[in-house]
Amino acid sequence: MRVLAAIRGDLTRVMADEVKATERAASSAMRDATNGLKLDLRAQVTGAGLGPRLANTWRSQTYPASGDSLRPAGLVWSKAPHIIRAFDEGATIRSADGFWLAVPGPGCPARIGKKRPTPRLVEERLGIPLRFVYRRGGPSLLVADDMRARTGKRGGFARSRTGRNAATAIMFLLYPQVTLRKRLDINRAKGAAERRLVTTLVSALGKNDG
Repeated sequence: MRVLAAIRGDLTRVMADEVKATERAASSAMRDATNGLKLDLRAQVTGAGLGPRLANTWRSQTYPASGDSLRPAGLVWSKAPHIIRAFDEGATIRSADGFWLAVPGPGCPARIGKKRPTPRLVEERLGIPLRFVYRRGGPSLLVADDMRARTGKRGGFARSRTGRNAATAIMFLLYPQVTLRKRLDINRAKGAAERRLVTTLVSALGKNDG
């Protein structure tokens, strides 16, 4: 008995179609996993109470930028890597000059122009030196005397030119160091993205076979 077998159709075209289908599946799965990882990391940041501004520093890109490939790649990164790393690993922050870390207090303006407030900038704006207040049972303070509380939406404090209703405003709390506890888990999000990539790709290839 003789058995003859033959492939019907254009083998080259069949193989090319299979390759294109696999490229589409692989690239689609990579885009899904990459974007999912970015969104998961953003959700971690906001869920940790670190705010949408820091969350939106997470960005993503897939390669190739357009079209499909058998070897697609995805990249997720933060535009504020040092801050993200500190909250992912935990960190102890000390003053660079070995003295105090000045943390803005309730009387301190949120911004001075486009800059973050520092003791020097606050003194320049107010036109007076800040007074050091040592506290044994808590952080020491830098305060501004002869201030008045602003009314209206602006809030905060301003110089009291007349001395009427004058108060002392806490501008900065002084710490020898600040410890940031771990509040993010990038590796957990990365592992979930890797599993999502495999699951999505296997599912897509299964549909192609069917």
